[in-house]
Amino acid sequence: MKADPGFYDYWPYQDRPKIRWPDGKKLAFWVAPNIEFYELNPPENPHRKAWPQPYPAIQGYGIRDYGNRVGHQRQMALLDKYGIRGSISLSTALCDHHPEIIQMCKERNWEFFSHGIYNTRYTYGLSEQQEREMIRDSMETIYRHTGQHCAGYLAPALSHSELTLDLFAEVGTELFGNNAGFYTCDLFHDDQPTPIKLRSDKRFVSIPYSLEMNDTIAYVVNKVEPRRYGQMLKDNFDRLYQEGEESGTIMCIPTHNYQVACPHRMKAFEEALDYITSHPDVWVTTGREIADYYHEHYYDAALADISAKLGANK
Repeated sequence: MKADPGFYDYWPYQDRPKIRWPDGKKLAFWVAPNIEFYELNPPENPHRKAWPQPYPAIQGYGIRDYGNRVGHQRQMALLDKYGIRGSISLSTALCDHHPEIIQMCKERNWEFFSHGIYNTRYTYGLSEQQEREMIRDSMETIYRHTGQHCAGYLAPALSHSELTLDLFAEVGTELFGNNAGFYTCDLFHDDQPTPIKLRSDKRFVSIPYSLEMNDTIAYVVNKVEPRRYGQMLKDNFDRLYQEGEESGTIMCIPTHNYQVACPHRMKAFEEALDYITSHPDVWVTTGREIADYYHEHYYDAALADISAKLGANK
């Protein structure tokens, strides 16, 4: 058994090369709407059930359908109000099921990155070739429907394998070349970008996805009230903004259109967005733009610093 995942070395938060975002900004802020498609009766996976209820799972399916019918429009209007372009964690089957949602996002120049094909089909139990084909399908679908080279990945329902990052980088390079600024949201291990080690040695970076700020984690797992969630977002921002004075930090709000966009939860979300975007020195951006900027300006310095510190500790 491995002692750790092996994707990165221990690299303490303090004393890293200083990051400054464009125009000297202290904090990079992005919102990642998970726009997903859940099947009512998906193929069975022996490692995980898609629904806790017996078939048909009308309640679970219905609220997720509500997100795509109602919640998406509500959330999109709010992000428009604050000048925020979403970085969509996309179940790529949505391109066929709800192309009108894809069109609305394209019109706003939102980013599309892969969250698998369906959020009811998992990486668990797939062979290397099967996972490679799933990743290729999702990246090709995004390109076919949006014209975007997919740069980011979040495994469907967070069902990550030991090979996910290797396969994403390899397939992405085959499709789009070596300069696509590839990144993962799956590791949750830092408040700054970090280089990731792959078997191919391709350039790859982890971007903070702020899992504790995820609305599903807040509302479903931790069962907090909307006003408490809004305060958590502000508190999280305050600390990262303070630390960004020394070296640039990242805050992400991962959302779901069937969670945060329910009517009784929107006020708290809006108050948090208003608070965050009202601060100076905040770069309101997308996941891809963060990854591209880091790849260009800080990736090599980070590798050198990691190597030097590992050498000093031997």
